[in-house]
Amino acid sequence: MTTSATDRRPRARRGEGERLREEILEATERLLIRTGDEEAVSVRAIARAVGITPPSIYLHFADKTELLFAVCGRHFLALDEAMEAAAATAADPLDALRLRGRAYVRFGLDHPEQYRILFMSKPSAKPEAWTSEAMLENAAFTHHLDAVVRAFPERDDHYVIAIGLWAAVHGVVSLLLAQPDFPWPELDALVDHVLAIQARGIAAA
Repeated sequence: MTTSATDRRPRARRGEGERLREEILEATERLLIRTGDEEAVSVRAIARAVGITPPSIYLHFADKTELLFAVCGRHFLALDEAMEAAAATAADPLDALRLRGRAYVRFGLDHPEQYRILFMSKPSAKPEAWTSEAMLENAAFTHHLDAVVRAFPERDDHYVIAIGLWAAVHGVVSLLLAQPDFPWPELDALVDHVLAIQARGIAAA
């Protein structure tokens, strides 16, 4: 099925380009959620959903990869907000790390395909702008590192601790996404256990 002339939206007026870009992002995310597979989300399908021609998309995004990462990149902000909101209810800095870990895992499970694209794509499959430095400068990681400093003020290896905690919760998300039918224990209990082991190891060191 192709987009007919009557289905296409009129040419954007001056100043409407940003709104069209947003509609492209929203349509892409809807297709990504519906299919659960980035390979099934084609530029042609996105254009059809928005009511434009495929070349119109390339006026806003260099290619499909850049478009997908633009969609998923918006989830970095939502992830940060989710973890910050969870930590705001904590009784102390260590409890804040536990609640942040729970929020991270739940967010990954609630947005599985976006999570795979963001955190499980090969470096060669990412746009040039998605460097390791860009990820480190993201608010989600910055706030995570700040939380580690508050929880372990006497330590001088906060970066290592932060990466270790991230690796732990990423491992939980990755396994749950890869093996959804495995008889996993209750989610919060599993996350709490993994993070408690991490905390004991940090304290012992």
